[in-house]
Amino acid sequence: MIDLYTWTTPNGRKVSILLEELGADYTVIPVNITKDEQMTPDFLRISPNNKIPAIVDHDTGTTLMESGAIMIYLAEKHGRFMPNDPKERADAMQWLMWQMGGFGPMLGQAHHFGHFNPGKAPYAQDRFAAEVKRLYGVLNTRLEGREHICADYSIVDMACWPWVSRYEWHGVDLADFPAVRAWYQRLLARDAVQKGYHVPKATGDIPPG
Repeated sequence: MIDLYTWTTPNGRKVSILLEELGADYTVIPVNITKDEQMTPDFLRISPNNKIPAIVDHDTGTTLMESGAIMIYLAEKHGRFMPNDPKERADAMQWLMWQMGGFGPMLGQAHHFGHFNPGKAPYAQDRFAAEVKRLYGVLNTRLEGREHICADYSIVDMACWPWVSRYEWHGVDLADFPAVRAWYQRLLARDAVQKGYHVPKATGDIPPG
């Protein structure tokens, strides 16, 4: 049994989507970051960086923070959604690191300056808006002629998809990135993606793309 500490953010949804795809037994423990619940001593013992998501795997006694590390751990534990072939695995790892190091953080900055605080820092707002469109372009190029970001459906798709699901917050029209849009809608049709999106609670309809 896994305890999942999470909230309704792209990083949280990555892990809940993966857990749903795996059909794993897990208990959801909401951590309301709008009320600073991530700063409580109990949560900091699990996630010292005071960020969601985090997990406690009672089967192995493993406690983990950082969504990318959690996804690799779960994929390896279950032997699913991560390639075994060394070349394909390296390819998947590079795109997962791309999401962790660029696609997520830069889109998150765009949320902060453009969605939540528009007009307060025009330079930052413009800078991150431009970077968002560049990154969407990178992903679009990668997806041209592909069903998935890597060889098969993997944790890389699950890591990127929840960020794209906030395309409206990014000021992005997915029609400008047709390969991304087609991929986004393919994943949206998956039951596990829809279920995982609404963890720990439903927040309205998923944007259709």
